[in-house]
Amino acid sequence: MNAERATVLFVDDEERILRSLRMQFRGRYEVLTAGSGSEALDIVRGRSVHAVVSDQRMPGMLGAELLSRVREISPATMRLLLTGYSDMQAIVASVNEGEIFRFIEKPWQAQRLAEAVEQAVQVARRELAAPVLAPVAASASLPDANDIRLLTMDEDPATFALVRELACTRCAVEYAPTLEGALAVLSEQEIAVVIAGLRHRSDDVIGALKTLKRYSPGTLTIAVSPLGDSYGLIELINQGQIYRFLPKPLSRELLRRSLQSAVDHYRRIRAAPLLAARHAVEESAAAEPSASLSSRLLGYWRRIRDNGRVQQGA
Repeated sequence: MNAERATVLFVDDEERILRSLRMQFRGRYEVLTAGSGSEALDIVRGRSVHAVVSDQRMPGMLGAELLSRVREISPATMRLLLTGYSDMQAIVASVNEGEIFRFIEKPWQAQRLAEAVEQAVQVARRELAAPVLAPVAASASLPDANDIRLLTMDEDPATFALVRELACTRCAVEYAPTLEGALAVLSEQEIAVVIAGLRHRSDDVIGALKTLKRYSPGTLTIAVSPLGDSYGLIELINQGQIYRFLPKPLSRELLRRSLQSAVDHYRRIRAAPLLAARHAVEESAAAEPSASLSSRLLGYWRRIRDNGRVQQGA
C-alpha cells in the first residue's frame, strides 16, 4: 500500500459515472474502479482499500449487499453508498447490513462527495495504522455487562417492555417516554445504546439524535419507526450515524440481534476509542441545540457534551 496516497475504490456499472469519478479524484488518491460487485470484491480481497464508494442499483449485486460483504472482508475499509434512488429498502439495508459511513444522493455535489470521501479515508488511515478490531473477548479493559445501560425513548411503553425482555440479562434498561426525560438520563449516566422511536407528538427526536451523536459519539442509536419518509432516514445516517433502523411493528428476533450487536460494538469502542471516529457525523448547524430551549434542557445538553468529552479522552 502506498504510504503517501490512500486508495479509494469506486463501483458503478455505468462507465460514464466511473470516468467522472476518476476525473474528480485523480491526483488526490490512488483511484480504482470496478463495474460490478464481484469485481469490487476481488479487488478488496487482494489489496488494502481505504474507502469503497458504491452505486446501489447494479445488476448482479446491489450496492448495500456489496458493502456488507466488504465489511466482512475488510472491516477497516470505510463504506459509502452512492445512489439516485430514494429506495427505502436500500437505505435500511445500507444501515443494518453495510453499516455505511455516508449515503450520497445522485446527482452528487462534488464538494460534498469530496469531503465525505476524505473524512472516510482519514478514519481508515488511522485504523490501518493501528489495528483495533480485535475480538471483544480478547480485551481485558472491556466494561462488564453490569456497567452497560440501555435507554428506551419512545411514547409507546410496549417498546420498552420488549427491549427489557430481550436485552442481555445483566444490562440495565432505562425508560423515558419524552425527550426531556431521556436527556435527564443521558446527562447523569453513561448510556451504551439508545433505542429511539422517531415518531413523537411534540419532540424533535431526529434533531436530538443528531446532536447526541455529535456530543457523545460512543453512544449507539437504534432508531425504530414505521417505514416512511426516506429523507429523514438519510439525514439520520449522515448526521446522526444511527447504528440500526428497525421498522415497526418490531420483530422480536431482529431487535434481539440488533441489541446484542450494538452492545458488542459499544464494548469494542470502549476498549478501542479510535473506533468512535467511524461514527463521526456530517457537519450540520441544525445538529446544535437551539438557544431558544429552556435553561434546563440546555443544561442537560451541556452535561452530555462534557461527559462525552471525558469519555473520548479516557
